[in-house]
Formats: sequence, C-alpha cells, structure tokens
Amino acid sequence: MDIKQLRFLVALDETRHFGQAAARCHVTQPTLSMRLRNLEEELGIELVRRGQRFEGFTAEGERILAWARSLLAAQEGLYAEAAACRGQLVGTLRLGVVPLASFDPMRLVGLFAERHPELRFQLCALSSERILEDLARNRLDLGLSYLDRLAPQHFECLELADTRMGLLHDRRHFRFGAGPLAWKAVAALPLGLLSAGMHFRQSIDHALRSHGLDPQPRLETDAVHQLLQAVSAGLCCAVMPLDSGLDALTEHLALTPIEDAQTLAPLGLILRRSAPRSALAEACFAEARRLLQG
Repeated sequence: MDIKQLRFLVALDETRHFGQAAARCHVTQPTLSMRLRNLEEELGIELVRRGQRFEGFTAEGERILAWARSLLAAQEGLYAEAAACRGQLVGTLRLGVVPLASFDPMRLVGLFAERHPELRFQLCALSSERILEDLARNRLDLGLSYLDRLAPQHFECLELADTRMGLLHDRRHFRFGAGPLAWKAVAALPLGLLSAGMHFRQSIDHALRSHGLDPQPRLETDAVHQLLQAVSAGLCCAVMPLDSGLDALTEHLALTPIEDAQTLAPLGLILRRSAPRSALAEACFAEARRLLQG
C-alpha cells in the first residue's frame, strides 16, 4: 500500500467517475483501476462496486475511505506542521461557505493570502448541514456557517455576527429611499428567493410570516449567481445579507436595509474538535480569532 492508492480512492469518491478520478490524479484510467484492485487484494476486501461504470463503494469501502481521508489529512498535516515550525503556513485550506452570509469570505481569504503567500484556497458553497458533515468527515478544514445546529462537543466555533438582511436591487429598475424598508413594502415587490428549505430562505419566510405576509416569489433558485442575474435584469429584487459585498459587484446594485430583519441564527467560523485536525486548520482558526476579535 502507498499513499497514491489512497489518493486514487479519495479522488474516485469525489468525482464518482473512473476517468475523471484518473485525470485528477494525472494517471491513465487503466492505471488507476489496476492500483485500486491491488489495494483491494492487499486488504482482502472489495472496496468499489463496478459495472459498466462506477456504481459506488461497498460498505467496507466506505469504512476504508474514512481511514484513507484521515491518513491523507495526517500526511498534509505533517507537512503543514513542519512548515509551521519554520514560521510558514503552506498547503490548501478547504473552506466550506453557506451560499449567503453577512460575512464576506473573501475578507478572510484576503487576510490569509496577504500574510501567507504560499497558502492556497479551495472554497465550496454548501448547505449548513453539508458543511458540518464534511467537517466531521475531514473533507473540509473550516466552515463558515450558521451555528444553530452546532454540537459544541464536536465543533469549536468563532461567532462572527448576526446576519442582517437587506433588499438587493438594481438602481436602473428600482429606486428606494435611504431609510430601512418595512417587510410589507418588500412583500409587495417582485421577489427572487433561494429555494425553500435553505437556511437563509427559512429566515426570510419566518420574518414574513411573523408580519402576517405570504408573498409568492417571482423566481426561486438554489444558485446565488442566478439571483444576481435576475436582479440585474430587473426581473426581481432579492433579500440578501447586508455586509456581504454583493452590492459592490457592479455600480448599479444597491442593498437597502430591511426593518427587523436578521437570520434565525448567528454566523460563525467552525473547526472540528476531533483528531486528525490539521495544523493548517488550527493555525488559520487561531489567526482568524486574532484578526477578527483583536
């Protein structure tokens, strides 16, 4: 067994496709398949369910996959630890971010990048539930998510702020005064909203119901960029987090505050408590605490 076989196994889990996994690992597909079969023979168990194409992992394969991720994280942690001993932060920081948050993740990434030029970043837009799941399975180093479902015995968190909400609109199509908007005025507008069930949408629905309002959105989507396209086209306005940086994307966008509007839970930076916990994740979390609270 060698570390490359474990990388092949993890790449197959992430791509769910033999050819794509091979391309990611810069080997041919026959080589990847052969090395995985060699791993199965060495361990004496079947890891991958095969047919005409990849069909998933066996139950035993899922258990081995968890160990493979831990070993790869330990290897990266070893290199990161050695770099930290030299006063450097190197490697790839895997950061999961909820689709809409009042804290601009680029603020954090920018701070890290400025101080540690060798650091690389992998950002994934995920639901709050998926962020916790991926942190627990060591698929992420840090999460930027809501804290209402956080188990403190499993996760450490740095609370950032309550997420206040405003109305994102294009000045070419809609104009409002400087003061905060009432929810009744918001409900009368053509609205574009994230899909039902997403955390930010749940907060919007709760606020509207608490004011006795039940508007029918003109557009619903699970993709933030589609909301931004619809707003820029004048199709709708969208309830978005204040201080998210979205209104700075173009000169025509503006975010007007909404009265008594915030998400149901505060936002925070989250780190898994259990080992293996990479030196990179710990160092970035500690630095974020100093930067944001200092």
